[in-house]
Amino acid sequence: MSEWCSSDFFRTPNWALVLGEYAGAKTFLRLSQEELDLLAGGVTRGREVRQIIRRLKLAMRSGAGALGNFFVSTDVCSPTDTKRFAVKRGAVHSAESAWFFLAASEKVRRAARKGRVEFLCIAPFFKIDRTREFRLFIHEGKLKAMSQYNLDRHFRRLEGIKDELWETAADWFDLVAARLPRENMVIDIFLDSDDKVGVIDVNPWGGPTDPLLLKSFDRDWSEVIGLVLMPSPTEISGDVAVSF
Repeated sequence: MSEWCSSDFFRTPNWALVLGEYAGAKTFLRLSQEELDLLAGGVTRGREVRQIIRRLKLAMRSGAGALGNFFVSTDVCSPTDTKRFAVKRGAVHSAESAWFFLAASEKVRRAARKGRVEFLCIAPFFKIDRTREFRLFIHEGKLKAMSQYNLDRHFRRLEGIKDELWETAADWFDLVAARLPRENMVIDIFLDSDDKVGVIDVNPWGGPTDPLLLKSFDRDWSEVIGLVLMPSPTEISGDVAVSF
């Protein structure tokens, strides 16, 4: 896979093609330069926008997820900085809503202004158990670490199966490693109820990518770290004197 360079591989149409059976069904809609300019400007009304929405509707006819919802992003980023993502994890029901929230995202608009966006990516939306999302850290072609993805709290249920979760991820990576470019990257995955792996996203190493519980990309990666989970809350027992 040495023909891939990072600027190519991390676009969703490319990594989804390579990891096809794990990436889920996706439809890609190429935007014209005029449409990209509208996205970059956050434009949500007008004849040109209505034309884009008609195209989106056609692309979304291929099938929705649970409750008829979709997840719509660009090929380089998702509108994770919008209220819609915070409240509904990005689920949209209509082409109108999909375009509105893409245009409302400063992250998406900035990527479009920089000329990084080429496609819209449409996928069925399925709600994922937040305790089953993880971030894999691939250093020099080797799986070195895995972090709990959602850091809002400690998930006690994961402690007893920590080794099994790591083993599942490591076995899966062994299956797909030969398909991937031999470079540093981060892969976001989820494990379903049968411990089957699904790929959510593939991101470049460092930069804007969050190292989560690994804290920093600037560390010693020579050893395998394994799965890192949020620690359980500290309990204080005995007599505790508090002064003000």
